[in-house]
Amino acid sequence: MRLPIVPMIMWIAVTLGSGIWIFNILRKRHPQMKFARYAWLLLVAAVTALAVVMMSTPHRTGDDAALLKVNWMLFVVITFTFPQIVYLFFDLIGRLPRLFGKKRCKWSSRTGIAAAYALFAAMWWGALFNRFNIDVNEVTVEIDGLPASFDGYRIVQFSDLHTGSYGDDTSFVEKIVDAINAQNPDAVFFTGDIVNRRSRELTPFAPYLNKIKVKDGVVSILGNHDYGDYFRWFNTDARMSNMEELTDLYREMGWRLLRNQTIWLTNGNDSIAVLGVENIGDKPFPVYGSLARTYPDIGDEKTKILLSHNPSHWTDSISDRDDINIALTLSGHTHAMQAEIAGISPAALRYPKWGGLYKDKSGQHQLYVNIGVGTVGFPMRLGATPEISVITLRPKGAGNE
Repeated sequence: MRLPIVPMIMWIAVTLGSGIWIFNILRKRHPQMKFARYAWLLLVAAVTALAVVMMSTPHRTGDDAALLKVNWMLFVVITFTFPQIVYLFFDLIGRLPRLFGKKRCKWSSRTGIAAAYALFAAMWWGALFNRFNIDVNEVTVEIDGLPASFDGYRIVQFSDLHTGSYGDDTSFVEKIVDAINAQNPDAVFFTGDIVNRRSRELTPFAPYLNKIKVKDGVVSILGNHDYGDYFRWFNTDARMSNMEELTDLYREMGWRLLRNQTIWLTNGNDSIAVLGVENIGDKPFPVYGSLARTYPDIGDEKTKILLSHNPSHWTDSISDRDDINIALTLSGHTHAMQAEIAGISPAALRYPKWGGLYKDKSGQHQLYVNIGVGTVGFPMRLGATPEISVITLRPKGAGNE
């Protein structure tokens, strides 16, 4: 299977059409710049050809190195197309006075040029630098009925590592491990998507992830990418073997993988439940999880923390439910769509809860969405820096004392 054909054809059409449009602008406004405009046309043709190659390259089969190349080809194409669109938007605004018999506003076109260059530079900064700039976010979560010995309990959450996006370069993962250990947490929770397509992507990184040292251990769940659904398997045995390999790697790392299971964290004479469901989310992502199987008496008075990869699970099935007593849900998945400027992200168009701490109307159900540390699709984070969340638990009302 290759990239979706219809969207890619539309994207190629936009890339080629906007490029030719800019060529005609250069031809009409700067007739003396023949070399520049034909060089631009050649660049448009080259990027369009790259998009065609990308579209025709299988991404659900083949080795991981080929997928990395496809991701970088995608990135090159979008860093060419988006700035073109931005420039043409400003140029069209500059042409509006012509509707009233006035001259074109040259300042608008110049602003478009500056904005296009700025976007191009920002996207490449996001790919070469920002996607490695770890942001440690500290948050206090107050829980009604939290056992006294868990007052001040520190949890590190991280998510969406997508190790396949780094090939066999372990340097960033080593940096993540060091950053986690520096927080001196009581427990570490990983909320899914440790690979892109296949379990073998994790192999070079397992010895380094094994170095996370924490009192109550590392607890993990699976995300939608971890089941092998993004790879074309030639038989069922190969798919099952892939999942067995992932389980073995988790065992090698010393992490506890919860698959619709519950464990108890004990501190003194007190304990809290950590529930780990398999993936439950919105379409087209498949549902593997079962909250009822994970913890049958979900309405009891025990303090519970739920690990659920997709925040849509909380939005659809947990918030504002009187029969469910889950004090805190930890999710990932959104990546903030790897773009966030001044707290605004395109992820909000799909996920009402896409990053940070949320409460339902009652205040009894809370959700923290970690925007992840890795990248998928294209290797860039425009804003939306890789996040390690440090969550400190406090009894409800403790913050007002």
